[in-house]
Amino acid sequence: MNYKHLFILFFSISIFNSFSQTNNEKVLFSVDNEPVYVSEFLRVYNKNLDLVQDESQKGVDEYLSLFTNYKLKLKEATVLKLQDKPSYIRELATYKSQLAKSYMTDAKVTDELVKEAYVRVSNEVKAAHILVKVAENASPKDTLEAYNSIVKLRNRAVKEGFETVRKEVHNGQTVYGEDLGYFGGFRMVYKFENAAFNTKVGDISQPFRTQFGYHIVNVQAKRASRGERTVAHIMVVEKPNDSLAEKPESRIQDIYKKLTQGEDFEALAKQFSDDGNSAPNGGKLAPFSSGQINSPEFEDTAFNLENIGDVSKPFKTAYGWHIMKLYGKKPVESFEFIKPELEQKVKRDERSKLIDNALYSSLKSKYKISKEQPALNYFASIVNDTYFKGGWELPKDFKGDKPLVKIGNKQFTYQDFGNYLVANQRNTLNKIDAKILVSNNYETFLNTNVVQYQEDSLEGENEDFANIVSEYRDGLLLFDLMENTIWNSAKTDSLQIENYYNQHKNKYTTPERIDAVVASSKNQKTLKKVAKLLKQGMALEQIKTLINSNDKIDVIFTKDTMERNHQALPKDFEFKKGISKIYSHNGAFVVVQVKDVLPETIQTLEEAKGLVISDYQTFKEEEWLKELANKYKIVINQEALNQVKAEIKKQ
Repeated sequence: MNYKHLFILFFSISIFNSFSQTNNEKVLFSVDNEPVYVSEFLRVYNKNLDLVQDESQKGVDEYLSLFTNYKLKLKEATVLKLQDKPSYIRELATYKSQLAKSYMTDAKVTDELVKEAYVRVSNEVKAAHILVKVAENASPKDTLEAYNSIVKLRNRAVKEGFETVRKEVHNGQTVYGEDLGYFGGFRMVYKFENAAFNTKVGDISQPFRTQFGYHIVNVQAKRASRGERTVAHIMVVEKPNDSLAEKPESRIQDIYKKLTQGEDFEALAKQFSDDGNSAPNGGKLAPFSSGQINSPEFEDTAFNLENIGDVSKPFKTAYGWHIMKLYGKKPVESFEFIKPELEQKVKRDERSKLIDNALYSSLKSKYKISKEQPALNYFASIVNDTYFKGGWELPKDFKGDKPLVKIGNKQFTYQDFGNYLVANQRNTLNKIDAKILVSNNYETFLNTNVVQYQEDSLEGENEDFANIVSEYRDGLLLFDLMENTIWNSAKTDSLQIENYYNQHKNKYTTPERIDAVVASSKNQKTLKKVAKLLKQGMALEQIKTLINSNDKIDVIFTKDTMERNHQALPKDFEFKKGISKIYSHNGAFVVVQVKDVLPETIQTLEEAKGLVISDYQTFKEEEWLKELANKYKIVINQEALNQVKAEIKKQ
């Protein structure tokens, strides 16, 4: 979902419910004499209350202020006729079409596909394949050649062994022979998934075609899904630009030794892990299942840990060195629990074609459209070879006003289908029989129009659909207005932004920092010794050699320029040069050598530009709203507002 759609989802809060609104409802307020009803405000208030994170805005008066500002913006958008922009009309039509799909589906076929999907996410297949590439729209000659090639390769694989042939024929251009490892449902295109799950272990599938070409699959093993794992890790990455940085393998081994000495995993992760996202949480990661982590080594390590609390030995991936701890093991959820998620996945991948075909049949039945179409013989008789060269035209004596098919209340004529044939001839470069050509085109023409007719009828038939479309319609208008009026200011208001920065530059500062070395140890006595050596000016490497040994790591040093919230520093640490006292921090003890205190400095405009632009846009929007309030008069019905407050108080 892009930024525009996120904005519309969370900030388009107006829903015009044509099914329930009547002229007899109480008006809460008006904008330039256009009424806004109590029922609308209550509906929107209750719907969006959870989205308003600022507690001060949850009161009725505060929320009414938000709502009136919203209505002011919508009024301005319509006055500017943003609703007439071709881009707006196109995007709204696209959204309506996409949304309609969730309201137009064959439930029986969908349920069957969802049940099949559950079986496949509950299991995994280990397979390899050979692919002979051929384009989807390849000529019959090239298609036949590719098919014959895959048949020959299958015959060879049966005789010589699949692996032998796979490795020999792979060239990475026209033929691919790949070991795919284990995968479950939704990890491959649907046709490939079908072949893999329907082929017995040890067998080679019959040739089948996907959009990539012709395949054969060798199924090597099947197993139940390994489910889901929750782990934490400590990661150490190489820092090539830091000549003083310790080698990651040495550092991870030092950390591992501290673990074997009984120190706390989470505390060490907070102190030393280079994964900035997980370190503050003790290294903990979001749960994942097979195929979700883009690192086989990381995934295999996670699934090979047996017991909750088990810790791995240090291991390397493409991202660095890791130590992992197992927090949770969860099998595949029950069918009822993950059914909604599976439904969404089914509707997004190739399986949707099966659902579409069922929908076409259902709608044709609903609108009583006959399977027979005698007119197709006439159209086949007027198509000639020029069609395949892109130069075909309807004959001069073509009678376009003759009725062809009726969908609901809409009559389609010969002209409609004739125009469709003319427009689509550029998509038919390979010559095929005229009857087949016309029949295929008519099927697509009919399917497209029967779905379109149902989509066009939905807003009047389905209240929920109508509400959502209306919400998006207004949100889209508001986005275009805000983009043109406020958000593009970074491109056009450079002088104003600079003036705003100069007037508020004290807001934009780099906080006070320290150039420091933090020594961390589980043993307080060890740190007393370290502090003494630091005061004597001994180099860090010498201290490490003196304190640590090959078998035991008592102290680890972190050297950095640190802000107050740095993970290695204790809370409320006092920034002053010298050797600090010993602190208890993250399950260990630390002592800090502050080499220099870097004072707070005002950032340049370039350094603070992102924040300055954001603040300037907020300021500009506030001034703009004042102008709109003067331009479009808002009249509040106090009696109705009191009614709203009383009703909300009862909830």
